[in-house]
Amino acid sequence: MSYPEPEVKFTQPSKYVGFDTITTQIENRLLKRGFQFNIMVVGRSGLGKSTLINTLFSSNLTNSNGRKSPYEPIEKTTEIKVSQHSLLENNVRLNINVIDTPGFGDQINNEKCWDPLVKYVKEQHSQYLRKELTAQREKYLPDTRVHCILYFIAPNGQKLKQLDIQALKKLCEIANVVPIIAKSDSLTFEERNEFKKLLQSEFMKYGFNIYPYDSEDLYEEERQLNEDIKSLIPFAIAGSETEIRLDTGEMVRGRKTKWGAINIEDVSQCEFVFLRDFLTRTHLQDLIETTNLIHYETFRAKQLIALKENASNPNRQSQINSQQQHSVQHQQTITTAH
Repeated sequence: MSYPEPEVKFTQPSKYVGFDTITTQIENRLLKRGFQFNIMVVGRSGLGKSTLINTLFSSNLTNSNGRKSPYEPIEKTTEIKVSQHSLLENNVRLNINVIDTPGFGDQINNEKCWDPLVKYVKEQHSQYLRKELTAQREKYLPDTRVHCILYFIAPNGQKLKQLDIQALKKLCEIANVVPIIAKSDSLTFEERNEFKKLLQSEFMKYGFNIYPYDSEDLYEEERQLNEDIKSLIPFAIAGSETEIRLDTGEMVRGRKTKWGAINIEDVSQCEFVFLRDFLTRTHLQDLIETTNLIHYETFRAKQLIALKENASNPNRQSQINSQQQHSVQHQQTITTAH
């Protein structure tokens, strides 16, 4: 039986009630619990992935898991290494999982080197779904789902390699992917702009669904902000964990070269500030929500449909058990550093 939708009547209370404090109540509860943000960095060794993460959050969060010299052995396969951190800024606690992927793209034969990344992302969705479906689930489910993938592209001025095409295609289907041009200070301003235009045309050519996404739910100012961000992607960045003194006497993060000082917070030299503001000041919550409402819900719907079909087809049970066993074995191979 359907009921008619009641007409909404707007009324101004005759005196102060106090329900306007609900935002403060929500804020206090969230501040006590803190926020969870999980970020994955993907790219070949030597592109400054660890340096950028440390620079983004002004903290020593991760050390390079790549080779320190050409004489060190190359990882046989792409690994997954997770480090957990808790940052506090003005009473706001941000719990961060940094997911590094040493070995990615470093082989002579890099065929399907993205598979461990895809499996990891899907396994986090699977773990969350299992906890969500338990009869007595926790009040707040631990969230290890990947909220953002920073994909590092070498500053070579060339079209995307087949490795990048396949990896971006797979990752964009399951997570929020943000491509960046690594170590862009190795390019001249003109070279950087031409390379950015080339990559943007490549993204369109291959139909990558790169974050942020179009949505009818956005307000006009949000839509305009997203358009501005899309015009910047891939962000041309450089990272630095050290401070240098400029000729003006000002101390800034950057490094000195024979051509002069590089100030990574100078938007005329580097787009680091745009990336930082995008990830932390304007879209942090949206990255978390989009992971839940789009990527996780897509995964969840497929899994629930499959469960329903499997329940009506007992002959597939042995196949399901085999797949579950493989998933457990894969999860056990993941190295987690606390």
